[in-house]
Amino acid sequence: MERAVVFVHGTGVRADKYTRTFSTVRDAIRATSPGREVRGCFWGAQEGARLLFNGASIPGYADSGGGADEKADEDIALWGVLYTDPWYELRLLGLGAPPVVRTVPGRLPPAEEFLTAIRSLTPSAELLALLARHDLGKFFTEAVVALRGSPELEEAARTADTGGHEHRHAAARALTAHTLAAAAERRDTALTGLARDALATRISAELGGQARSLAERLKRASAHGLTWRVHRRRGSYTDHGFAFAADILRYQARGDGVRSLLRRTVEDTPGDRITVIGHSLGGIAAVDLLALASVPRVDQLITVGSQAAFFYETGALVSREHPDLLPPYFPERWLNIYDPRDFLSFRATDVFRGRVRDVRVDNGQPFPQAHSAYWDNNAVWDAVRTWLG
Repeated sequence: MERAVVFVHGTGVRADKYTRTFSTVRDAIRATSPGREVRGCFWGAQEGARLLFNGASIPGYADSGGGADEKADEDIALWGVLYTDPWYELRLLGLGAPPVVRTVPGRLPPAEEFLTAIRSLTPSAELLALLARHDLGKFFTEAVVALRGSPELEEAARTADTGGHEHRHAAARALTAHTLAAAAERRDTALTGLARDALATRISAELGGQARSLAERLKRASAHGLTWRVHRRRGSYTDHGFAFAADILRYQARGDGVRSLLRRTVEDTPGDRITVIGHSLGGIAAVDLLALASVPRVDQLITVGSQAAFFYETGALVSREHPDLLPPYFPERWLNIYDPRDFLSFRATDVFRGRVRDVRVDNGQPFPQAHSAYWDNNAVWDAVRTWLG
């Protein structure tokens, strides 16, 4: 029986921190279980809190320019996410609503056009030369095979509009990220950003997409009320704490997006059985998702530094209000790891009686550092490995 793991990050996490944390979690799990499938659910960019009016509601939040360096940082951070989860953008596209399209005689529907472009992709001489220049040919072939067999591709196709240019470009970036991540893992080498962008642009052109930089994507997203991160215009204290607190508030008001993305990630993860590991707010989202409806194959839950029990005790848990109990389909095996010095972690045994086991650890750090120090604590990994086994 193959067991896979899905990791859900916590509050205030954005691209850079997610990439580092997910790599740590994946490597620690694979250290004792080589080859185990480990997937990540990165919700911070799409569903995390953002200042839609650039801080207009905050007194004294003065303007600052931003500029090219900030856009470059955003570009690099997003590529970091794609290296750990190449199908990330396709998964987000798959969560959208199918567009209303007009049938054109003699032309395939947009979804079929998009899938045909992927399935019939044959590298041109220019692309083959570019791949050969960096010795990436076999890794690109593996990426194409993996993409064609991924459920994310089929799901994204449902939302393709006429031309499907954004979908084709997302597929090109997915292929690029998969290719480079596989090459870096096996050869410990990496391309420059310019070489990476040239490869993505070439692949996009061969798929019939209109190449757009990440900065352009972010600009278009902002027009629809989506901003990648908070612009740093006030004091560092306000900016540092904004996403941390606001993510929780946004989840309480509009948490469906996080839960939908988590469910889709689980559904797209291969394996006979799945363990979900949720840190902080990610643990709350996991508990809510698994309590609201049965999620096939998920038979284990591990919450780390999570507030789920506290939310339930205070009547703030979305999925259950006391005295309602967890449903029978909720995973029978639930491990809750907490550190008493982490003021955002809570015990669960005496709240969800008979449904969860608490494990106390000592991260050796004061708050707030204790909240992020679990992944460097051997006691945490001893408990996780025992649970997985």
